[in-house]
Amino acid sequence: MTYRSALEYGRQYLEEKEIADASVDAWYLLEFSCGLDRTRYLLRMMDPMPEEEASRYQRLLEKRGSRIPLQHITGVQEFMGFPFQVNEQVLIPRQETELLVETALNELKPGMRVLDLCTGSGCILISLLKLCPGLAGIGLDISPEALEVARQNGDALGVSAEFLESDLFQCFRQNEERCQEKGKTSAVRTFPEGKLPEEQRYDLIVSNPPYIAAAVIGELEEEVRLHDPRKALDGGPDGLCFYRRIVAECLDYLKPSGWLMLEIGHDQGQAVSAMMEKDFTEIRVIQDLAGLDRVVAGRRRKE
Repeated sequence: MTYRSALEYGRQYLEEKEIADASVDAWYLLEFSCGLDRTRYLLRMMDPMPEEEASRYQRLLEKRGSRIPLQHITGVQEFMGFPFQVNEQVLIPRQETELLVETALNELKPGMRVLDLCTGSGCILISLLKLCPGLAGIGLDISPEALEVARQNGDALGVSAEFLESDLFQCFRQNEERCQEKGKTSAVRTFPEGKLPEEQRYDLIVSNPPYIAAAVIGELEEEVRLHDPRKALDGGPDGLCFYRRIVAECLDYLKPSGWLMLEIGHDQGQAVSAMMEKDFTEIRVIQDLAGLDRVVAGRRRKE
């Protein structure tokens, strides 16, 4: 079997398993298993494939054929041009979330402070810090396993960000809240009644929270339903639970005229915008490349 015939076999195998984008996934698995880039493949595509590489490629194809996400097999997903480590503890970064980052970059300047809720792999916060040098940022997540992935991504990409264990703003409210960081116990900074001093509030609060209605999760494709962490998907009975909490609780942590930006499901723009009308101005719903509502952004009214 040559590299070229192996790639064709991989495509056919994944098509038989009804894998979407079978040809793309077959290539990425060949690239990953054999250490080939496009140039090396073109130079060697008619060469016989070593038995060890062929066996490794077959094993990876079988994993993908069983609906294990490609990113869980390779351990990497590109986001905003950067490679992010991923595993079953974090939501795989999706291309549509890049719109949230791009929208935020339009309003950010060096010296500003960013708070990323439900940070997961850290892809949103880390991308912002990479693309707008001089920002300061904290990522919060309820999952210690996800936070470890975020810290590894920050270290790998050379970003100085703080990642803390917290259920949304909880770590600012509870005097006894503690977090685990790299095996050492350290106290989370706390403030009276959880309200941050004016100078320590954030210019931007950003989040891609869980927003799938609980009853719909069982209808998602297997790659998502069986392999993404449920806590990163489940937005409560109507999918809006986290938006209600974030909009209601964020004012103690967001500067006057600061921005709140949220990724949303395609049918949630009107509902989330309505939640923000009392305390926010310049509210807008931004569509992705497919023409679907994807981000709601609003500026906090001045006190």
